[in-house]
Amino acid sequence: MLLYQKGSEKLTLSQQDLEEGLIGIFEKWGKVNKVLAIPPDYTRFHSFAGLLTQITDRYYGNKLAEILPALGTHAPMTQWQLNSMFPGIDKKKFRVHNWREDVITIGEVPKEFIYDISEGKVNYSWPAQINKKIIRGGYDLVISIGQVVPHEVVGMANYNKNIFIGIGGKESINKSHFLGAVYGMERMMGRANTPVRKVLNYASEKFAGNLPVLYVLTVVGVDDEGKLAIHGLFIGDDEECFLLASELSLKINFTMLEKPLNKVVVYLDPEEFHSTWLGNKSIYRTRMAIADGGELIVLAPGVREFGEDQQIDQLIRKYGYSNTPKILEWVKQNSDLQNNLSAAAHLIHGSSEERFNIIYCPGYLNREEIEMVNFQYGELKEMIQKYDPEKMKDGFNTLPDGEQIFYISNPALGLWAFKDRFDK
Repeated sequence: MLLYQKGSEKLTLSQQDLEEGLIGIFEKWGKVNKVLAIPPDYTRFHSFAGLLTQITDRYYGNKLAEILPALGTHAPMTQWQLNSMFPGIDKKKFRVHNWREDVITIGEVPKEFIYDISEGKVNYSWPAQINKKIIRGGYDLVISIGQVVPHEVVGMANYNKNIFIGIGGKESINKSHFLGAVYGMERMMGRANTPVRKVLNYASEKFAGNLPVLYVLTVVGVDDEGKLAIHGLFIGDDEECFLLASELSLKINFTMLEKPLNKVVVYLDPEEFHSTWLGNKSIYRTRMAIADGGELIVLAPGVREFGEDQQIDQLIRKYGYSNTPKILEWVKQNSDLQNNLSAAAHLIHGSSEERFNIIYCPGYLNREEIEMVNFQYGELKEMIQKYDPEKMKDGFNTLPDGEQIFYISNPALGLWAFKDRFDK
C-alpha cells in the first residue's frame, strides 16, 4: 500500500518536509518495540538517506536497535564515512553485512521462471537470500531507505533490491548481476519492469510477504542553481511507491539527447569513488549516449583499486574489461568466473563493447595496471588541468581551444542516452 507521496519535477523538499512526511507515517504505523533500519552505504551518500536515517533515529531512539547499511559486495563503511553520512547517531548501532556469511535462504525462484523472463539467456534457479537479522532479530519494523535512480543491474535502483541484493548473499548477488548483464544493460537501464526486478518481485510475493518492511524512497536531482535537491519522497510497503518514484526519477535523472556525443568527460568525486567497481558508472551510465568511435575521459582522483572485494579485484586484474561475447566465453571456460558471476557481470558493465575509447585517469593506479584491464591510460594531472572540474558546467562545454565536450560531474545521479539507441 502507498502510504505517502510528495514530489514533482519542479518541487524541492526541505528537511522539514522529510520530517513531516516520515514521522507522520511512523505515528500512523503504531506501536513498535524493536526497529531495524537498512540505509545505503557511502556510495549512495547523495541519496539523502543519511538524513532520513537521522530522523528515524531521533524518533525511535533506543527502539532503533540496529542499523545495517546495504553494502552488497562493497567494502564496510569506515568511521569517517559513518560520521559524514550519519552524524549524531550512536555508531554502536551500526552492523556490517557480510555477503558471504551473514545470510539465510528463505526461498528459491524456479529456473523455469528465470529461463522464460531472460528469453532463454540463463537457465538457473535463484535463491532469495537475506541477512539473517531480518528473520531472527525479532524486529517488528524494518525500514528500508534509499534512492530510486537508473541502475545497470536492475533497471531502476532500490525498493526490494535493497533487501535481496543490498543485504543479500553471494549466490543471489552473483546470479542477479549476471542475469542483468547477459539480458543487456541497454535494454534495462531506466526501466522499472526488467527481468531482474521480476525475480525480486517474485521473491517478495512468495517468500517475504510476512516481513514488516517499510520502504522509504527518495528521488534526487539538482535544482535551478545546480545544487543537489530532493524532488520526491515516496513511502509504502509494496511496489506502488517504487513505481511512482521510478516515474519521477525518469523525469529528473534521465537526459535524452538528440545526437550522440563525440567526447564525454566524467568526474568521480574522490570521497565517493575509490574503485572502478563503483567508478565505472561513468561508463555504463553514458554508453548509450556516446557515438561510435567517440571518447570517454574518466577523471578519477580517488580510484586506487578495481574491486571493492579482494577476490573480485583479482578477477578484474586477471581478465580485464572486454566485449560481451568474449566475457561469456571466459565464463564457460573458467571456474573462477563461474563461481563469481557478479565479477563477470561487472566486466561486461565496464566495457564499451569496442564502440568507443575509454581513457581512465586514476589518482593511484599506474599505467600498467590501467592498460592491463584494457582501458587507455590518461595522466590525471594533465587531464584535470585541461578539463578542470572547477570551470566546467554539467552538459555541453566549449573549451578555449574550441574543443566541445559534454561534462558530467556525478554519474551516480543519472542516465544519459541518444534517443535512437534508447528506443532500440
